[in-house]
Amino acid sequence: MSTINLELISQVEQFYFREARMLDNRQYQQWLGLLTEDIIYRIPGRHAAFADPKKKETEAFLDVGQELSQGLDTPLRDENLLILSVRVMRAFKQNSWTDNPPARTRRFVSNIEVLPDSKPDEFKVYSNLMLSYSRHQKDNYLYTAQREDQLRLVNGEMKIARREVILDWNVITAPSLSLFF
Repeated sequence: MSTINLELISQVEQFYFREARMLDNRQYQQWLGLLTEDIIYRIPGRHAAFADPKKKETEAFLDVGQELSQGLDTPLRDENLLILSVRVMRAFKQNSWTDNPPARTRRFVSNIEVLPDSKPDEFKVYSNLMLSYSRHQKDNYLYTAQREDQLRLVNGEMKIARREVILDWNVITAPSLSLFF
């Protein structure tokens, strides 16, 4: 099990700030270098769940996990490195209507919490994300989400091995989910 200390927390924070800068500067190919070859990138769908009366008066009664797509429900995104690479390459095509003209984005990453994982070279990290999206000089949206990541040290470099983005919305009113969260 990995030891969590202030130096590691600072490294993780700097990693996330660098990732946000890369994505906001549309350096998508460089961003792919921050991912492991076996990356799992998920955005589960979210719905308004009815409370289970059996769980009344426990924290499970209010558990966010009850609102997320599981099993037969289709997630909004369930991708690996190949699919993410295709999405990156599409951004450079003139006929990609979701990427041309490119959106202006700004990512704000906060509430970074680093926890040890069962493997010595991996960490579980929770963070909050607010993403400002502007396109066509008229569309302005704010996406907010919690991210649950698994970071792995690969040859001394931090990489994202797993990312689950839990959007705060259950009804998507923004024009695109083609963004990288």
